[in-house]
Amino acid sequence: MGIQKLQAENSKKVVTVVPGDGIGPECVDAARRIIDAAGVKIEWEERQAGADVFRQGIASGVPADTIESIQKTRVLLKGPLETPVGYGEKSANVTLRKLFETYANIRPVQEFPGVETPYSGRGIDLVVVRENVEDLYAGIEHMQTPGVAQCLKLISRKGSEKIVRMAFEVARAEGRKSVHCATKSNIMKFTEGMLKRAFEDIAKEYPDLESSHIIIDNCAHQLVKKPEQFDVIVTTNMNGDIISDLASALIGGLGFAPSANIGSDVAIFEAVHGSAPKYAGKNVINPTAVILSAVLMLRHLGEFAAAAMIENAIMVTIEEGKAKTGDIVGYDRGTPTTVYTEMVIANLGRKPSEWHVRDHQAIKMPRVSTVPDFVKPESRRVVGVDIFVESSLNADGLGRGLEEIVTGLPFRLKMISNRGTKVYPYGGTSPDCVDHWRCRFILHDIKEELKEEQLLGLLTVISTKYHWMHVEKLLEINGEAGFTKAQGED
Repeated sequence: MGIQKLQAENSKKVVTVVPGDGIGPECVDAARRIIDAAGVKIEWEERQAGADVFRQGIASGVPADTIESIQKTRVLLKGPLETPVGYGEKSANVTLRKLFETYANIRPVQEFPGVETPYSGRGIDLVVVRENVEDLYAGIEHMQTPGVAQCLKLISRKGSEKIVRMAFEVARAEGRKSVHCATKSNIMKFTEGMLKRAFEDIAKEYPDLESSHIIIDNCAHQLVKKPEQFDVIVTTNMNGDIISDLASALIGGLGFAPSANIGSDVAIFEAVHGSAPKYAGKNVINPTAVILSAVLMLRHLGEFAAAAMIENAIMVTIEEGKAKTGDIVGYDRGTPTTVYTEMVIANLGRKPSEWHVRDHQAIKMPRVSTVPDFVKPESRRVVGVDIFVESSLNADGLGRGLEEIVTGLPFRLKMISNRGTKVYPYGGTSPDCVDHWRCRFILHDIKEELKEEQLLGLLTVISTKYHWMHVEKLLEINGEAGFTKAQGED
């Protein structure tokens, strides 16, 4: 059930609030005071997560009563959470996003009147829509040899469709004109390419919006060179993490960077910045990012007038120059957090002279099938296998040894690569190798399909002489290779 429908039926707005660690309680208190002053009636359910919870021995950093509250309210406003070093496990921030499948991280970036930067007057006003649950941030890592670590980069067609549709719907809801898709698909053809292909397919359903693809490194370059050219940028998890922080630096820093984590059932609103414990309790921190995150929350709740009123009040406060936050002018002489909050409250109902709040409509949530087997191919077969072997031999010694032990089996050793470059058969190159070798075996009869017993037999033979640690079947999907070649492989 959607949050607006749930709360309409209950005739009241109930929101879970986690004050957070470090500076979090001060920032969240500022946001709550301003929302109350704007006349929005919210019943706050205060819960805990983060450092104190880790210390209690709860490894996730998120206690059961916090999870139960969010399941009930479907909306969370939270301060930044510390990820302690030396105890606890995963980040509590990431845990919350993943538990509730808040797959879209929406980060507005807009110029603030009165906040002087090298880009002042350029009219920066963009949104980064970052996929929020998969990619390298799935956190699936292994030590494959004592000196080689692996992290799995998982990009799904389902996840790509959800985030792409969200980006187009955000553009429509905010009256924007264009959407850029930023990927590294020139290098990572299957993973980053998955998002690019989904974007190009789905863009046809939004003919009212301009759509274009851009390589992520060029996107970063263009953000520094000409940021005003962007409206909405949709990208993968790690890329989005990096470029959204870059973009926030263009308009004054993380103190002005709000975010929304939106899922089909739950939405989490938080500042991009961290807990900054050295400033905690000193009444010096800039609460703007958390307040603007609360503005995003109000729009999610359908409180568009109140959201616009608060955003206008913030802009008036900054534009008039009476409030100078510590992150801009220095914490020893910046406007105290409580004073800044009172200024914003006093300016409710006013509008800035040089800035206009963008009109917003409710985001039309994407509807994507929930079935696990989201992509159903017409045909598929296994044509070979990559077996990853740990060995201190050189490439020639390993290659000759493998060829010898597979003699008589229905396989041939096609090549060996090391860190992505073919090293056997010798191709005239001399890379600096490590003890992590990808050994590619292909069936002699390329029209046949690899059978499980053949693969198990191959592994058994290899294990008599070598240590293998990882296996990848080589899939052919709809007649096309579902695997990449090594650099230098024919």
